[in-house]
Amino acid sequence: MTRDRVTTTVVDDVRQELIALLQAAYSGERAAAYAYRGHWHSLRTAVDRDRVRTIEREEWHHRELVGEMLRELGGAPRRLFEVRTFWIGRALGVLCHVSGWLAPMFGAGKLESRNVREYEAAARLAQRYGRDEWADCLLEMAEVEWEHEAYFRSKVLSHRLGRKLKLWTAPPPKAEIRASFARECTPPADELLQDRDVRGGDQRVG
Repeated sequence: MTRDRVTTTVVDDVRQELIALLQAAYSGERAAAYAYRGHWHSLRTAVDRDRVRTIEREEWHHRELVGEMLRELGGAPRRLFEVRTFWIGRALGVLCHVSGWLAPMFGAGKLESRNVREYEAAARLAQRYGRDEWADCLLEMAEVEWEHEAYFRSKVLSHRLGRKLKLWTAPPPKAEIRASFARECTPPADELLQDRDVRGGDQRVG
């Protein structure tokens, strides 16, 4: 297999992996948004209602951004995901009115923690695919999801029963989202020099 064919195969594999991850995120955002819509309607305090309503809007915005990336990749939402997450989101939104606020806050915090990792992984794939602007956008979405997780965690810990629960693993500090991306996605100096020498050699041969 020639170098060009190997490169094409690797790029296509990255594309397919990125599409699959974005499909899951796209549908997941709708489920979360519908759940949060029911959640904020069930809350009693204006401060919490406003915060969760803002989180709902941010989830819809993330869905729009992810959908645009999917279209540019030539991908499309998975119908099964879309149907399933629609009903899951609607059902969770209704349950928020009868379960009290602790359970929805706990579930949302655990979900948002996973979303942080999901968008970080997507950013790394986007960078490998050569879409640095997408990587930056996805990292920004990971940071917003981190803020969501922090809010829901604080609400769970404010509840006397919540303080007795075993919480999900807390994500690293927010600054670590971009710091870890920079460490993993920036080639070492010796690799950059080697790449420069190779490209320079190719030019000299020409």
